[in-house]
Amino acid sequence: MNKVYINASADYVGQDVTIEGWVTHYRSSGKIHFIVVRDGTGVIQCVVKSPDALLEGVNNWSELSQETAVQVRGHLHADKRAPIGVELEVESLKVISLSDNYPIAPKEHGVDFLMDHRHLWIRSPRQAAILRIRAAIIHATRQFLDDNGFIVANPPVITPAAAEGSTTLFPIDYFDDRAYLSQSGQLYMEALAMALGRVYSFGPTFRAEKSKTRRHLMEFWMVEPEMAFCEFEENLLWQEQLVSYIVQYVLETRHNELQTIERDITRLQQVKPPFPRITYNEALERLRSVGFDLKWGEDMGAPHETALAEMFDRPVFVTHFPVSLKAFYMQPDPQNPELALAADMLAPEGYGEIIGGSQRIHDLALLEERIRQHHLDPAVYSWYIDLRRYGSVPHSGFGMGLERVVAWICGLDHVRETIPFARTLNRLWP
Repeated sequence: MNKVYINASADYVGQDVTIEGWVTHYRSSGKIHFIVVRDGTGVIQCVVKSPDALLEGVNNWSELSQETAVQVRGHLHADKRAPIGVELEVESLKVISLSDNYPIAPKEHGVDFLMDHRHLWIRSPRQAAILRIRAAIIHATRQFLDDNGFIVANPPVITPAAAEGSTTLFPIDYFDDRAYLSQSGQLYMEALAMALGRVYSFGPTFRAEKSKTRRHLMEFWMVEPEMAFCEFEENLLWQEQLVSYIVQYVLETRHNELQTIERDITRLQQVKPPFPRITYNEALERLRSVGFDLKWGEDMGAPHETALAEMFDRPVFVTHFPVSLKAFYMQPDPQNPELALAADMLAPEGYGEIIGGSQRIHDLALLEERIRQHHLDPAVYSWYIDLRRYGSVPHSGFGMGLERVVAWICGLDHVRETIPFARTLNRLWP
């Protein structure tokens, strides 16, 4: 008897099969029992019609409680009423492990309760759908970069210094030295780009910002491409191509999951290049026109990003920020050294920045000057400075926050649902 996964069960209509999974619902209408089973790939209704059907592990069908693990054998029939077009007529059911008083019932629970039971909450249809969409986004990201000649390379997670010159780092004891959990692999990716041309990393990063906003996590995943012989404009082209590829891939391959989470895909269908671009100065003018009084040189917050993004039907680039707002390694604009060749990509529908990128400084003297201006220790960055001594070239890169992209594509209110186990300001468990 074939053992099949539920998402492939339509290929076995008319055959006897075995399905293993967990009970999500049980009901009965007299002599007929209906058992809904999930296996991680999908959900199927199993129908017990025959009084001769075997039941092992419990005495009555009604004892099949929520999340009881079962092995079901039976015959697959086509059924147009079923979500996947098939149902299983049960010949035998064996209980593998009985679930006793499963704490998450099909009713309203508070967010704190659900987060305390996150290890179980992820079994729910909505949360499982979100995690499948997350997996599709990861796959699409890797596929786009791999197919376009980028080499995956891994920077260290333990670093001796901050990439952003920030104090919001998690310190760790590294034998007799002080080290930090990485807030970005970018500096190391620049070194790898000088060796391999076009590279990217995809891994966890850590920010010790004491933020409680719906956009922030202490531990999140970021993809960081870096490209040698690449200037500012080409960098923007790579970003919009990547994001549009991801969105279209999800629309094509995760239609059922988007329906499960009730995502309105109308706005997502507009996400195709080219993306609009406005400068920081133009952004200030637009913000003032809708009532924001942001002074030149001030950074934009979530309300400003939301207001700007709502002016467009797809992601928008905000470019040419004041140098004072950006990291030490970002290349000043040759036409106006007060501005950086840097850009943030803002997602529509209030999701804010999903990508930050820039052309990097490739001139040795300028980089050393910027390190002094930011009061950083040149000795700590000596290896990074070396990259400008030995065959320095114009190069650019960007970082895309995975969880923010998942939140946007799924239409979620908070990033805590975008990652299996969220690490927020007040949550380190489970």
